[in-house]
Amino acid sequence: MSRFFSSRYVNAEPYVPGEQPKGQKVLLKLNTNENPFPPSPAVAAAEKAAAGVNFYNDPMCRDLRAKASEYFGVPASQIICGNGSDQNLNFAVMAFGDADFPVIYPDITYSFYETLADLYSLPSVKVPLTEDFRIDLNDYRGLKGLVMIANPNAPTGLVHSRAELEAFIAEDPDRLVLVDEAYVDFGNESCVPLVQKYDNLIVTMTFSKSRSLAGARLGMSFACQSLTDDMETVRNSFDPYNINSMTAAMGIAMLEDDAYVKANCAEICRVRDWFAEDLRGLGFEVLPSHTNFVLVRSEKIGGEELYLALKERGMLIRHFAKPERISEFNRISIGTEEQMKLLLDTIREILNH
Repeated sequence: MSRFFSSRYVNAEPYVPGEQPKGQKVLLKLNTNENPFPPSPAVAAAEKAAAGVNFYNDPMCRDLRAKASEYFGVPASQIICGNGSDQNLNFAVMAFGDADFPVIYPDITYSFYETLADLYSLPSVKVPLTEDFRIDLNDYRGLKGLVMIANPNAPTGLVHSRAELEAFIAEDPDRLVLVDEAYVDFGNESCVPLVQKYDNLIVTMTFSKSRSLAGARLGMSFACQSLTDDMETVRNSFDPYNINSMTAAMGIAMLEDDAYVKANCAEICRVRDWFAEDLRGLGFEVLPSHTNFVLVRSEKIGGEELYLALKERGMLIRHFAKPERISEFNRISIGTEEQMKLLLDTIREILNH
């Protein structure tokens, strides 16, 4: 590092994204939970119509927020558009975390929560998952701070019902709960309707997974008006033009073609379920998933060994060396039926050798 690097960030550990291969042959890319289906055909027309990039984009994203308000049933003034859901997570941590209000999250979850807490030198609390990799909400009782719960959780794929989370939100009004719903469209109930009822709830979501816009970078947050105003203060101090006009137009198009999104999600869930059963038939342990990925391990082959063997054959899945509890697992994104059949055939070949 240079001699000018701020001491605030000396110990920061950057988030490590999944591999994005460039210049190498990859037969299957199943490591970053991208949607195997392209965006709705309406997206191309919307993007072209919004191509007046010589003018600044609308910093308030009024058209996109109006469409989102219509779709989600939340007033537009209570919606914030972010450059991916990561930016909305960032706004929440910046707005509400401080020395007396720690960031609280499971020990096995989306690692960006820890990255953000470390970046801003905030106190944080890691709450261990249960032995079967579930979030036990009882373990959070008595903790005050910003509790970040991915629902479904990643990388486990396990969920809580909306009723369970509502009881957790309601029991302590002084605890701020952020529910990260990046994968909610693959088999769970959204908590977005609850933001009108509770002033200690933030819900974030992304267009990267179910809506096929990972490269466009679009996410949203939903909260009561006072929480939204706080996060808007941060957003406008950080990057008021954070959503470009083409991304905003693509977001509107994807919200308008909901039937296309739901059909793709249904197909991904169908493929996920038979793929999981076939893996179990090969002796794998597969955690029950409500996402577009599965977390798996086998007694026949180590997690890193399988990851490397597949990589040698041009197939990428996600291996986590840390935390140690999941080092023998691999996370496999769900692609098309043809892709998953090819992956299964390759795994059989590896196991046979």
